[in-house]
Amino acid sequence: MAKIKSEMAGTVLEIKVKVGDTVTKGQEVAVVESMKMEVPLQADVAGKVSKILKNAGDFLNEGEALIELA
Repeated sequence: MAKIKSEMAGTVLEIKVKVGDTVTKGQEVAVVESMKMEVPLQADVAGKVSKILKNAGDFLNEGEALIELA
């Protein structure tokens, strides 16, 4: 199981996938606001979204998982 993690702390602005979606490596899956910048999060590997761990508006710490892929 792979996890998509944030490279910096910030607030989740948008989650662009839902459970059951198939994602490709490099696909943008979410947007995080950090230090007044919008930072896109991309999938490191291809897979199927099995769990979304945060919602829009939630705070995300650096290195914290946002999405799990099966």
